[in-house]
Order: sequence, then C-alpha cells, then structure tokens
Amino acid sequence: MLEWMLRQVMAERGIWSGVELARLLREKADYSLSAPSISALLTSNPKQMKAATLDALCTTLNCKPNDLWVHTSQTKGA
Repeated sequence: MLEWMLRQVMAERGIWSGVELARLLREKADYSLSAPSISALLTSNPKQMKAATLDALCTTLNCKPNDLWVHTSQTKGA
C-alpha cells in the first residue's frame, strides 16, 4: 500500500499551507497548480499524477519521489 506523505514532507520543511506551497512551486520550479489541485494533493492520496507535477514537487521540496510516497506491505487478512 502506498501512503502519501506530502503534508509530512512540507512540515519538515516549515511549509504549512497550500498557498505557501503554490508560491514555492512557482518560484522554485516555475510550475503552477490551481488551488483545487493543491487542495486535493493536501487532503487525499492522489490516484494519478503527471510526471511534471511530481518533478515540480520534488524540485520545490528538495526531495525524491520515495520521500512523498511510502510503501508498506499489506498482509492478507489485515
């Protein structure tokens, strides 16, 4: 199972709001996301993601994709 860790990665970097994330995406990665798109990323696990969005998040947050998603084994019956 994949767990989306965006909020945790943001918190580790002192980023506390979607507005701040949007500003940093524009400044550091020259990438824009709409307010609803950022809200969706902050409130639920993404079902799909453009490679460009993942690249911009990694550039902005100075992280790797495996920092944003953590894979945990899920045993049968659990």
